[in-house]
Formats: sequence, structure tokens, C-alpha cells
Amino acid sequence: MKAVIFAGGTGTRLWPLSRKKSPKQFEKIIGNRSTLQFAVERLYPDFAPADIYISTNIAYREIVRDQLPNIPEKNFIFEPEKRDVGPAVAFVMGKLLKDGIDEPVVILWSDHLVKHEKKFKTLLKKAAGFLGKMNKKIIFIGHKPRFASENLGWIHYGSSIHTDVDVSFFTFEGFQYKPNKKTAEEFYDSGHHAWNLGYFVTTPSYIYEAFRKYAPHVYGAVEDILKTYGTKEFEKTLLKKYGSIESVSFDNAVIEKLDKSEAATVVEDIGWSDVGAWEALKEALENNPDENITRGRVYLEYSRDSLVYNYEGKKLIVGVDLEGLLVVNTGDVLLIARKSSVPKIKEIVENFVGTENEKLT
Repeated sequence: MKAVIFAGGTGTRLWPLSRKKSPKQFEKIIGNRSTLQFAVERLYPDFAPADIYISTNIAYREIVRDQLPNIPEKNFIFEPEKRDVGPAVAFVMGKLLKDGIDEPVVILWSDHLVKHEKKFKTLLKKAAGFLGKMNKKIIFIGHKPRFASENLGWIHYGSSIHTDVDVSFFTFEGFQYKPNKKTAEEFYDSGHHAWNLGYFVTTPSYIYEAFRKYAPHVYGAVEDILKTYGTKEFEKTLLKKYGSIESVSFDNAVIEKLDKSEAATVVEDIGWSDVGAWEALKEALENNPDENITRGRVYLEYSRDSLVYNYEGKKLIVGVDLEGLLVVNTGDVLLIARKSSVPKIKEIVENFVGTENEKLT
């Protein structure tokens, strides 16, 4: 079994720590390791370094090499330009096939936390073992919801179709992307909806063929590039043609069009958290909602439910009577916002483009 970790995002929801030159997945948000390093290390020892592939932008080549010295050079798959996740997945799957790899593969992301790592790896193995049975070609991994989230996608699953000891597989009924509050509460209460982690187990041939069927424009462009794979023309062709591929999400290109009868869902609590935004990071680290989460030189009094990160060693941040606030000091930027206003950060960063503040994005 192989694992592919996608690490090409820019992470504007975690600005100002996450920047274009060094996005969130490469930053030491928790402890002294990046979330990319955590993503790789939690797969050990069940996955050897040779079984783990990293997909990212070529601009981050030196960062990933430095952070992941055990991963073989050939397992780094670099995009020359950002073209969204659709082309990135097609390119990775096609490249694996060109290398003669068509065994089960799990697709993962680089900015998540998983607390129950042993259970997580057991789940992956059993999903790989179920692949191909009952005509199932792709297994979506859902998480038992902890609350009625409006900020996550949801998987709708049906009846149980297979049980392997304590892991059950269900029919796949569809996705719902970031529902409103009322719908999220209905999903939470239904007993047939799970958080969509974006993780799934499949084979390269199934996904690459799905691109041929459902997104032929992406498939054709990637296939033209990969025809030169293994020749001296490959790098030049990749640089010349990759940027012309339509920028499209993987969900829109393929996932939403798949035959539901070929998919199944497995649902479990693996202690998962998406730390791609400040409010999500606080939720992942807190023991209770009133707890303050701090990093660096921070002193708080009479404060609750706040996150204060200080990356400027010479400066002390003192907070009094803070409630539901986010404070992040990176030295060149001081961000102060209500936790509820965190979704607006992405818009603010986008508004900096073309201004004197663009250098801070």
C-alpha cells in the first residue's frame, strides 16, 4: 500500500503565520514539528519511507527535502505551477502508473492532526483490504462528528455492507459541502452522516480512468506530459504544458461524478482535526472551550476562550479580560480579531494583492 500526501496549499486562513513562501503545512504550529512532518511520521512504521509520496509545488522543493530527509527523492512529485487539486491528483496518479504502481493508495493532506494514530492506520489497512470486494473501487474515510460543523464537508452514508472485526463499511450516498447551521444539526442527529476528511483509499488506475471519463481535458493534458516521462524531454514538457491545464478542484472534476455503487464509506473516530485555520487549531488543542491556548511569551489574566501566539521572542504579550479573541504576532504583522471573524482573514489577505502589503501575504 502507498500513501500520497498533498502539501501544495498556501493556507491563507492561518495568516500571518502561513505565507506564500512558507505555507502552514511547513510551519511549526504545534511543538517543534510541522504538520507535514506529523503527517509523514504518523504513518511509520506501517508505511516505509519508500511507500510515501509527497505532492507539492516546485517552489517548496528545498523545504520538503529539508523537513523530510528520509523520503526518497523520486517520491517527491513537484508541480511547476499551481493548478488546483484536480490536475495535481491526475498528475500523481498518472505518474504512479508510469512507474508501474497500481496497488491500493491512500490520499492524505498535510495540515491535519490525528490523535488516535494506531486506529487510523488499522482503518487504512482494512479499507485497502476491502477494496475490490463487492465492486468497490474507492473507500471514503469519514469521521464520527463531534459537533454540528458548518465549516466542514459531510459524507452521507447508508446501510452497513461489510464488517471486518470492529470496522464497518457502509454504502456511499453522497457529499454535502459546508451546510448551513440547521442542515448541519440535522446531519449530526441523523446517524448517517460523517465529516468528510478528504481521505480515501483507491487505486491509481481507477482515479486516472475516472479523469479520462469525467474530465478528459485534464486527463488529455496530463497524458501529453507523461508521454515524455522517462525521457530527457519530460522536464521541459512539464514546464511548458502544465500551466495550461484548466484549474479545477478534484471534487468538481471527478469525485462528484463517480458511480456511487463503486464507492463505500468507513466511519470512525480517529481524533482528527483540521488545523488549517486559527479557530480550528484552538479547537484541536483545547481541553474545553474556555481554555486559553498560547505560544511564546504570553501572560493572560481574567481571560477565556482565546488563542494568543507570539513568535517575537523579545516581546511579551499581556492580555487582560480577553474573551473569544485571536492574537498572532509574527514580528512584521500583529493580527487581532474575534474568533468568529477568522473566516474574513482570507478575504483581507486577498485584498493585499497589488498593494504595498502584498509582500506580507
